[in-house]
Amino acid sequence: MGRITARRRVTRLTVGGSRVVREDHLSVEEPLEIRVGGNSLAITMRTPGHDVDLAAGFLVSEGVIRRGDDFAAARYCVSAEGNSGADGTNTYNVLDVTLAAGVPAPDPSLERNFYMTSSCGLCGKASIDAVRTLSAYEVAGDRSTIDPALLITFPDILRAHQDVFEKTGGLHAAGLFDAATGELLVLREDVGRHNAVDKVVGWALKENRLPLRGTVLMVSGRASFELTQKASMAGIPVLAAVSAPSSLAVELAVELRMTLIGFLRGDSMVIYSGTERVREAQPAIEPAQASPLERETAGAR
Repeated sequence: MGRITARRRVTRLTVGGSRVVREDHLSVEEPLEIRVGGNSLAITMRTPGHDVDLAAGFLVSEGVIRRGDDFAAARYCVSAEGNSGADGTNTYNVLDVTLAAGVPAPDPSLERNFYMTSSCGLCGKASIDAVRTLSAYEVAGDRSTIDPALLITFPDILRAHQDVFEKTGGLHAAGLFDAATGELLVLREDVGRHNAVDKVVGWALKENRLPLRGTVLMVSGRASFELTQKASMAGIPVLAAVSAPSSLAVELAVELRMTLIGFLRGDSMVIYSGTERVREAQPAIEPAQASPLERETAGAR
């Protein structure tokens, strides 16, 4: 797993039972400084891997870029502020993005005053008003629908593809599904759920798939305001989570006419907004009752 996981000796203690010392796998958490044109924009605590996707998705979420052509290149560089090894080598924790010619640089007001922790992607915003970002893609007009029998399979598919979670038990996941076929298009893991979503959106940007009409974003944790906004910025009409949404997430989904689903577990779910996109479940078809004549004929055979 390289830099994605680390090994550590731990003691597993069972009250009234044994004390066992063994090696355990931990999810790696390291800072990533995102620069644009050499200027620092934000620092996020993330799990290394798919960093270019993460930076691209972050820029989509902030409204800086909206198409794959807007993103020209990205390269790792050595930081003079300590994000390099003791010998000055590149630790791959600073990523400098080059925007395409003609794409405006980020507004200086976007620069985060504080780093983003793995649990908070909005930390450092100057004000509540700055949190709200208008999307270039309207989801209200997306008329795609999904079969609930297909939707309830997504959590198990997501879990089955969480390779790093299987080792560590410590990562969030975000998966993008085709609403019509149920195909898993991409999955990303990270210690930060907002980072996992940014990595998915960044992948879609690089694949020139934005806006992501007719898709479902499935997340392994709760549905927050931030994840709802990130979905809207990518034009995703349906956000589903295995846990609960927040009140602000629901309010935003209602405002945007996005479908928001929580507690997607087993064979049930709670739809908080956009019920019209989830088709009516088809009742189970009972076997037809045989007529008396058919039963008599069958008994005579």
